[in-house]
Amino acid sequence: MSFRIERAQLAQVEALRGIERAAQELFRGHPAWPSYAAAPMDAQSLAAAIGAGQVWVALDESGGPVGFVGVAIEGNEAGIAEIDVLPSHGRRGIGAALLERACAWAAESGYPSVVLGTLSDVPWNAPFYARHGFEAIDPARYTPALAEHHASDRQRGFPMHLRVYMRRYLQPSPLGWTRWPAPAKLNLFLRITGRRPDGYHELQTVFRLLNWGDELRLRLRADGEIRRLNNVPGVPEQDDLVVRAARLLRTHAGARAGAEIEVDKRIPMGGGLGGGSSDAATVLVALNHLWRCGLDEDALAGLGRQLGADVPVFVRGRSAWAEGVGERLTPLALPRRHYVVLDPHEHVPTAALFQAPELTRNAPRATISSFVSGETTENAFTPVVRERHPRVAAALDWLGRHGAARLSGSGGCVFLETVTREQAEAVAAQCAGEFGVHVANGVNRSSLLAALDRHRAASAGAKTS
Repeated sequence: MSFRIERAQLAQVEALRGIERAAQELFRGHPAWPSYAAAPMDAQSLAAAIGAGQVWVALDESGGPVGFVGVAIEGNEAGIAEIDVLPSHGRRGIGAALLERACAWAAESGYPSVVLGTLSDVPWNAPFYARHGFEAIDPARYTPALAEHHASDRQRGFPMHLRVYMRRYLQPSPLGWTRWPAPAKLNLFLRITGRRPDGYHELQTVFRLLNWGDELRLRLRADGEIRRLNNVPGVPEQDDLVVRAARLLRTHAGARAGAEIEVDKRIPMGGGLGGGSSDAATVLVALNHLWRCGLDEDALAGLGRQLGADVPVFVRGRSAWAEGVGERLTPLALPRRHYVVLDPHEHVPTAALFQAPELTRNAPRATISSFVSGETTENAFTPVVRERHPRVAAALDWLGRHGAARLSGSGGCVFLETVTREQAEAVAAQCAGEFGVHVANGVNRSSLLAALDRHRAASAGAKTS
């Protein structure tokens, strides 16, 4: 049979859970069966992994799912969270192809290795992984993530005498590709305090970075050309901020190399989550490294400001209090929080909002202390968007039944903050089908900066090897 591998979609959650249940049936009578049967795959966790782009599915000729693999990230370590193939489709190379796809993603993302926990006595477990470059790990050398995994296994009664943890060291992509995250943001409040002589509005806001967003894939070209390889609906290549960012950096730094760019869009356009700005920032940071331009963070943020007011916060990669047009940033250590983000599937044009006559443009200035106390939470654009965009108003109303729903930025997406991930997932599970929904964690340090650390370490390792 022939099959193809694609990124999994949210609509496939139940099909993938069915594959896992079918694969688990092979363990009936095995000492691990009670542990597997007692812990079926959680739908919300699987949906979150799919939303993060960390699950791949194998499809047969008719497009039906026959296997899948998921990657889990713990700190700065990549691991195989789950890999299952329908028993009826075993021994056809599907599992091997899924494993290689996951390892290729991890290698392009700068992870030095992939780890996993498996069974030593089952042919399609440890022996299978050993054939694909995995080696057993000495327990004395467990990383913190593996030590936590080991403790969890022991607590749930897994047969530890059959448990083995394995690692595969990765090599850079033979085709030269690297992957970089472009995280989304939320505006936890947004106030307009006046107008500048140049016509721009004076703002105050808090940018909260999320652990979810777009993903970019980059590869160097020797001919100096800058190309976006995939289509982005509604955004011509020459107008795309990722292309403009690459050309701006090349001109400023005097670089001679070119680049090919692929953009995996997950952040809704016009949603107020900063997708285009984040993509541009990722290109600046990534190509500064790949082209060895040597520009520091301030220089890159200055270039980003030429592309858009929100680009600098993504370049600097820290949640922050912002003033001016959003360029004066003060990093904030915000408490750990989780967010339900609703997408009403309605593009909200920013320019029209700023021109709205009913927009409040002279609000009193807020302070960081008033924000921290919870006194400052409003978004100046909310009344305007409610009046002009009924789908956004409906999303605010629905989410508002579960807590204090807010609009993000000058876009159409709305969000609810929760203290625990479980609370956020419980709300998301009730989401009306007319809205798209994502659950994300707030972070103080961007996944882009973590990726830069990984790629720098990989480059340093390549030079010394």
